[in-house]
Amino acid sequence: MASIIIQSAGMLTTVQDQGRFGYQRYGMPVSGAMDIFSYKLANLLVGNNAPEACLETTITGPEILFTDKGAVAICGADMGPLKNGMPVSMNKTIEIKSGDRLSFTGLKNGCRCYIAFAGGINVPPVMGSRSTYLRAKIGGFGGRALKSGDELPLGESEKRIRILEIPGKLLLTYKSSQTVRICPGPEISRFGLEGIQQLLTSEYIVTDHSDRMGYRLAGNLIKHKSSNADIISAGISAGTIQIPGDGQPVILMADRQTTGGYSRIANVISADLTLVAQMIPGDHIRFMEISIEQAQALYIAREKMIMELLDNAI
Repeated sequence: MASIIIQSAGMLTTVQDQGRFGYQRYGMPVSGAMDIFSYKLANLLVGNNAPEACLETTITGPEILFTDKGAVAICGADMGPLKNGMPVSMNKTIEIKSGDRLSFTGLKNGCRCYIAFAGGINVPPVMGSRSTYLRAKIGGFGGRALKSGDELPLGESEKRIRILEIPGKLLLTYKSSQTVRICPGPEISRFGLEGIQQLLTSEYIVTDHSDRMGYRLAGNLIKHKSSNADIISAGISAGTIQIPGDGQPVILMADRQTTGGYSRIANVISADLTLVAQMIPGDHIRFMEISIEQAQALYIAREKMIMELLDNAI
């Protein structure tokens, strides 16, 4: 059986897929890839169905030894990928032979890259997903981040390897200063005009207190109408922007809690969550409001482009 051996794990490398759905009512977070868009592109390039598990790496990439032939693709943040010490392309199918090594020189842009393998990573699913949820120590490879010496089995791919490349028009630019589009949240009425204007006109910094659960931002305070920032705990979606009592925004991400008790002033649109997932501490973020109809149109347009690529790959 084909497998990969982790020679060096990088800062934080985990097994992730689309997430663990259907269990939020029991308090289980969705988890899954932070940047679902890059995850989908990487799987497409190696002929996988979208739900197949891949590796999500953060800031620094791993070093991987392959025990059999196959194919791999790397999307998302550019960490300078190398095959057997020679540079290889991002966003393109890469053929692999037994004994080949994949490594990375260092982060050039973004934060997270996705390494997909033909056949996927064949670890046991937990609650219908292979994604790693670190806080509960479930899913993925032993419920933890990978470390040197780990050997992960790969699934079998019945498709013939085809060398595909993602067209440049579909790729996003990861910058240290991003404008992210948002829609109004359920508790926006709890904020006065001044508070809403602060959100839409201020620049915020991604703080060191940011992880897969959420991004804590620092900048101008966003004031509630009253002194009480709390609400009766309500459901949380990916990209929810909460405003706690300190007035500093928090963007909730893949490992977010299932419910929250802080006012939800806005929600990052699905099409822009990939940009947020690729930001690192010290990056700057601004918000721009659009309508939910515009957000839906952007999401549909991107999904159509992915489907067109998939159709051409078959």
